[in-house]
Amino acid sequence: MRADKGIKKWGKDLAYDLMGAFLQALGVWCFIEPCMIAPGGASGIALLINHLSGFPVGTLTLLINIPLLLGAYVLLDKKMALKTVRTVVLMSLVLDGAVSPWIPQYAGDRLISSVFGGILAGAGMALIFMEGSTTGGGDILAKLLQKRYPYMHTGYAIMLIDVVVIGASVLVFRELESALYGIISMVCTTQAIDAILYGMNKGTMVMIHSPKNHEIAEMIMDRLDRGTTFFKSVGGYSQKDSETLMCVVDRKQFYLVKEMIDSCDPGAFVIVSETKEVYGEGFLDDPRWKEEGASQM
Repeated sequence: MRADKGIKKWGKDLAYDLMGAFLQALGVWCFIEPCMIAPGGASGIALLINHLSGFPVGTLTLLINIPLLLGAYVLLDKKMALKTVRTVVLMSLVLDGAVSPWIPQYAGDRLISSVFGGILAGAGMALIFMEGSTTGGGDILAKLLQKRYPYMHTGYAIMLIDVVVIGASVLVFRELESALYGIISMVCTTQAIDAILYGMNKGTMVMIHSPKNHEIAEMIMDRLDRGTTFFKSVGGYSQKDSETLMCVVDRKQFYLVKEMIDSCDPGAFVIVSETKEVYGEGFLDDPRWKEEGASQM
């Protein structure tokens, strides 16, 4: 049974990777590349080098990710790095082997290209995030920056990288409009990810009321390495003592938490709320928050 579940999980992850890679390849090749923009990340750097050298974008993206993946394997999460290797290789193969040789590029309005390219790329990234992987590039570099500067927000780190790439596009394409269209495409990518994944950078608080709360908590702690908390509660109608489970996860992980809850108890009562900022282990450790807390004590 475990072998069957493992094969099904592997097949599902592969399907999400392939669908995500195909959508992102469509966005990059059919819309973003012909309108001469670089919307950030490893693919943005690859597009700039492609414009100067003519090298295939997918191959360049893979080469750019190699040192980042090595750094992630050594300094960050090894399991995540290995999954990202599979994702990045598939993305490169799909872009260079299945999309660019066969599917024509859109040669119309640059604004339309920026918007649709960003939406397709964002949709592809969201599918990849949903199966617990990443697209490498800016995500990994942001985590490596956070390793060096622990108090830097993930969103700020990614934005800093994207700003550098978009700024470089002005020099490579020799026009300011490339940067402006790149920003539009980047915003569309972010919005597409938010719409599909229920957000990317902000935290999500989940309150769960179920007779199988302890089983759900074990799955969350084991699979996502996130802490959980139990609150004593009393049913307003039944007046019976019970426990409510609370956990806070990265917004990219909410889809996985929902799957875990459904697998344990499809009838669980669940409240999901967006958190503006999360401080503490596993999230942002803000020294100002610690100082204020210490002064109040």
